[in-house]
Amino acid sequence: MSKGSNIVHRYFKKKFENTIILVKVNPLQLRGVELRIIPKDKIERRDLVFNENIWDDLKSDGFEEASALEFNLYYAGLA
Repeated sequence: MSKGSNIVHRYFKKKFENTIILVKVNPLQLRGVELRIIPKDKIERRDLVFNENIWDDLKSDGFEEASALEFNLYYAGLA
């Protein structure tokens, strides 16, 4: 198996009044995906490129660790 296929992604979550933001981070390549879940079953998706400060940025912005299951259910449109 190649090194790229053994990546354990990290997941983060932040809740607002009417919005949930879920972020998946590839800790080796510093790339990821943001899902913005807003009322009325709308999900916006963005591909992101991070820098080495991503961990501090997420913490200072109030993101908490989240589960891969929750992220992937929204990502697949099943939640």
